[in-house]
Amino acid sequence: MWSPTATAPWKNLMETTNVILIGASGHAKVICSVIESMGHKIQACYDQDDSIKAINGYPNLGDLEPGQLNDIPCVIAIGNNITRQQIALKQSRTYLTAIHASAIVDQHVTINEGTVIMQGAIVQRDSEIGKHCIINTNASVDHDTIIADFVHISPSATLCGNVQIGEGTHIGAGATILPNIRIGAWCKIGAGAVVTNDIADNSTAIGIPAKVIQINEH
Repeated sequence: MWSPTATAPWKNLMETTNVILIGASGHAKVICSVIESMGHKIQACYDQDDSIKAINGYPNLGDLEPGQLNDIPCVIAIGNNITRQQIALKQSRTYLTAIHASAIVDQHVTINEGTVIMQGAIVQRDSEIGKHCIINTNASVDHDTIIADFVHISPSATLCGNVQIGEGTHIGAGATILPNIRIGAWCKIGAGAVVTNDIADNSTAIGIPAKVIQINEH
């Protein structure tokens, strides 16, 4: 189980604080659970969808304008990588790094602002995780892996040692990335895929072994 240590760069994460969420979807419900496990207090959610009145008892207060509530730590609770990037670039805020109490994160790991590490995830020594990433339920990130900004590692995906994942890439549920593989920016790796060779930017790859089936526009 994760706990802060003197050498962990996020050692102050367990200090109780109020938090706001941008987003009020099903993904945001899980973010609520992560934040609650840390002992933080969720003040409210902000989502443009006015049909959503509340999630988990937390009110949806509508659109959060740039500059509004800048003094309160925030998490972008949206699963779509492009949308998360757009909001982060538009809204200059203090973003919380949220790590569920059940996650196992080595103290020699770099985790940047806005990233969320969910229930049962494992991040091993000397890995680096960028801004506003999602390391989802039971995902495994092994040693010396580098994950760029706005990446989503889906539930039960496995990244073996010394893997590199480019900005905005989505690794599907249950996918396996073998050691020393490089996956480019804004790629999509299908659920259950096994990646045995490097993947170029903007590629969609599926299957065992994973093969590129199209080049995406970004």
